[in-house]
Order: sequence, then structure tokens, then C-alpha cells
Amino acid sequence: MKHLFSLALTALALPLFAADSDGFVSMFNGRDLTGWTNINCAPETWTVKDGNIHCTGKPVGALRTLRHYENFIMEVEWRHLSSGGNSGVFMWGSPISAPGVPFLRGIEVQVLDHGYATNYEKQNGKKSDWFTTHGDVFPIHGATMKPIGPHKGSRSFPTEERSKPSPEWNHYRIVATNGVIRLHVNGKEVSGGEDCNYRKGYLALESEGAPVEFRNIRIKELPTSNPPATHIAPIDPGWAPLYTGTDLRGWKSAGDAKSRWQANGWLLALKEGATADKQTLWTEAQFGDVEFVMDIRAGKSATGDNSPALLVRGRDGKGTEVKTGIEAGKGGRVRVQLKGTEAVVFLNDKETARVPVPAGQGALGLKDTGAGMDFGNLHVRKL
Repeated sequence: MKHLFSLALTALALPLFAADSDGFVSMFNGRDLTGWTNINCAPETWTVKDGNIHCTGKPVGALRTLRHYENFIMEVEWRHLSSGGNSGVFMWGSPISAPGVPFLRGIEVQVLDHGYATNYEKQNGKKSDWFTTHGDVFPIHGATMKPIGPHKGSRSFPTEERSKPSPEWNHYRIVATNGVIRLHVNGKEVSGGEDCNYRKGYLALESEGAPVEFRNIRIKELPTSNPPATHIAPIDPGWAPLYTGTDLRGWKSAGDAKSRWQANGWLLALKEGATADKQTLWTEAQFGDVEFVMDIRAGKSATGDNSPALLVRGRDGKGTEVKTGIEAGKGGRVRVQLKGTEAVVFLNDKETARVPVPAGQGALGLKDTGAGMDFGNLHVRKL
């Protein structure tokens, strides 16, 4: 399982780029993804092509920095490679996706191609009044922000339409200080927000369905304003992804896994319907003292013995069953801490069970109970 914890080791080797004469430091060396980590995408989702960070857009997820940032000026150039492409740059994000979604909690600076708005207008017979393609800024999935200028709800709209269509390059300058964000699109300030929470955290690039490229990413850090702990994103404790979002790489079952399990973007889905040969999905890797985290949503038939369950410290297709506590038709974030001979289960951060387990190492199994259910945001970290 050594490769599963390479993210934590990589975090110790931060990039050492020299500052430019104006105080900016490059965040991308043009050769590889040093300084960045793939959160919940396939290995091929994020690559370097022709000196650019290239994203396939599949699955939905993020590439984020290895370290926190607070006050700064960030510059980045981006372009969509297809009409209607969607992406974003996340400010002050969480280390992994927020519960129940494939996105980090944070402030999103939207990266959206004009074809998206054109398609909306064709389908609805009118121009959208809830988004633009010229640099909206808004909080997502638990983050908060007071919009500056034209807005709807907490979403800040640009005062001018300045972005260029695919495949042209656009330039963003993002000034983030003391919980205030101001976005400049192609040389002029157009949108932003204040009273942001978080106001210190990770920066990230978004994968959201279509190919997009980024280049000339640089940052100039500014003095801290010492935000309270409630306004600082958690530090990554070393989470490593267990699921690519595109296929069943890293997993195996006793039968034909594809007949029961489907890689459905960021969700790993177990099809509804009992089978004579139930096919629990096992990790190929073996784990000792670790913590697993995942989001689970159960189908309406997932009751009693059919409710979502995990098998831990698995060997030879057998393991210790751990009930997740997820009820039929509901969902939640499950954490299981394996240490020594005990598994401690948490549902939505509340401890729900303690289960004796054998010592040593073993595989993690997603139990095929015969009921339909979805698994997402599967990660593991070493204790």
C-alpha cells in the first residue's frame, strides 16, 4: 500500500521556486505537477502537455496545492478546449471534497466558456439570470461570502463582460486579503466578495466535465491577518484516494464486478437487486492501522441486513463486518478508524460503534448486500 500514501510523503517536498523581481513565485514549473496533488480524479485526469496543466474534465474533482495560503495575489491563465466547458479556481478550500459532493468547500472563481450560456439560452428561450461566463465569484458547499457589486444571493456577477471564448486564453488576477476576494479578468477588476469563511486554506483547479488548460500560475504572498481557527480550513492529515472516478482500478471481486458495480463519475454505484453470488468489492491493497472516509447513500431497499456495511482487515475474501449506520434512502459521511484490534465507526462525525477486529493487515471491502447504494469520496490515511 506504499503508493497510497505517496501523497503524504510528497507534501514534505514543497517546490522551491525563486521569486520574480516583482515578488511573485511560480506555482507550476511547466514540466510536472510538483506542488500539487490529485484529490479525487483518475491519474490521467491531470497531466502536463506542451507546458500547460491539462485536465480532461473527467471525473469531476480537483487538483489542489499541497499547502495552505491566506493573503495573496494569484495570477493564472486558462482556456477551454471545447465550447461550453466548465471549470473553476478554488480559493481557501478544504483538503478533500465536502460531504456528499465532489467539490472542495471554498470560494469558487468560475472558469466558464461562453458556449455554456449559449446552450442555456437555446434550451430555455432566455438568457440566464443566475450565472455569467465572465468571472462569477461565489461560495460553495459550506463556505460563506458576502458578494461585492452585482449579485444574486451570494454569487457575485462581473461588472463587465471581458472573458474570451474557447480556445483563446484568458488571464485572471485574484487578490485575496483579510477574507476579501477581488477578481480581475483580462486586466480589469470585475467581481468579488468579502467576509469569506474560510479565508485560509488550499488553492485548487477544478475538473468539471470538459477539457481545460492552465498556465503561467504564480502567486505573491502577503502578510498574515491572523484569522481565527474557525476561518481556517483543516490541514490535510494525509488522505489518499481509493477510487479513480472512471473505473475499478485498485479494486477486485470474486466474480464479474462490472455486473454489480459501476464507475459513475465521482460515485461508485452498487446496482439494485439481490444476486445468488453477491460480489463484495475489495481493495487490492492491504491496510494496517488506518482511517477510511467515504460518503454513502443507500437505496430505499437498503434495510436490515441489506443496509450499507464495510468489511475490514479482509483476507481470502472474508473480513470483519462493520455497519455504517446509514439508513434506507439516506446518506452521510462515514469514517472508520482501524487501530490495533479495534474499529471505531463515525457517522457524520458522531461515534456510532466500536467493533473488535483481527490484528495485522487486510483489505477493505464494500459489501454487496443486494441493495442499491452509492459510494463517493473514498480516501484512506495512515494512522
